[in-house]
Amino acid sequence: MSASRALVLGAAGQLGRACMDCAPETIATQGFSRASCDVTDDVALRRVMDEVDPHIVINAAAYTAVDAAEEDRDMAEAVNADAPAMLSAMCAQRGARLVHLSTDFVFDGRSPRPYLPDSSPAPLGCYGASKWRGEQAVLAGDARHVVVRTSWVYGPGGRNFVLTMLRLMREQGTVRVVNDQIGSPTSTQGLAKICWRLADRDDARGVYHWSDDGAISWYDFACVIHDEALALGLLSAPASVEPIPTTAFPTKAQRPAYSVLDASATCRALGVVQRPWRDALRDMLRSQQQLEGTA
Repeated sequence: MSASRALVLGAAGQLGRACMDCAPETIATQGFSRASCDVTDDVALRRVMDEVDPHIVINAAAYTAVDAAEEDRDMAEAVNADAPAMLSAMCAQRGARLVHLSTDFVFDGRSPRPYLPDSSPAPLGCYGASKWRGEQAVLAGDARHVVVRTSWVYGPGGRNFVLTMLRLMREQGTVRVVNDQIGSPTSTQGLAKICWRLADRDDARGVYHWSDDGAISWYDFACVIHDEALALGLLSAPASVEPIPTTAFPTKAQRPAYSVLDASATCRALGVVQRPWRDALRDMLRSQQQLEGTA
């Protein structure tokens, strides 16, 4: 990789940490969390850009509280739409390459087949709409950029579906999980590697999709989390996983019923193969096992 300095924004989040962990040794990489750089603050963002003077910027900073965004619209818009616009302009001024993370929530879930990078976005709620506006700002800007859409992201030591299921299975012994929302889990480890690969490909422009391989329901995902966690000793006793329809679990924000992303173009462009989601989950749970000292 020719560039020598990189900036990771949102470095305290689960994806940001993974990007820091797998940063190429040839890159002097600095990470900033919200506490050290509020991306909605133009002055703070410009200060960090001046300090690092990066050749590469990975923007993993995002407002991801899907339901809270319905009431906290201004903050969701500031983080997910306005900040990427500012960042894109700053990258263009410095000639830095921008890798911006986005989401499957830009789609309405009504497609009968996996979404392509050029499928038409139609977000259902404030979170997805703010992320879509952030995409538009980056794509319309003059920075050398890629937008990476992903789905159902999880990693060790973070706040995500996998760890929530583990906690509830331990505390309650029974979990009820929707079985009519279909998507693809994505390990932060694999996603971070794709971000760095795209950062290294200056000929890669526009929108790319990435997830682990396979389309499942949240219920399917929870069942396998249970089985794998039990086998690893992360659960001391079996729990019950019960399927329910989305209508039995009302939320402030509507979720897409189907949000599988077609990553075939990314695979072709980078010469990579998507990993089966269950294999990636097993590795993440092993990492979680080490964090908890239960190995």
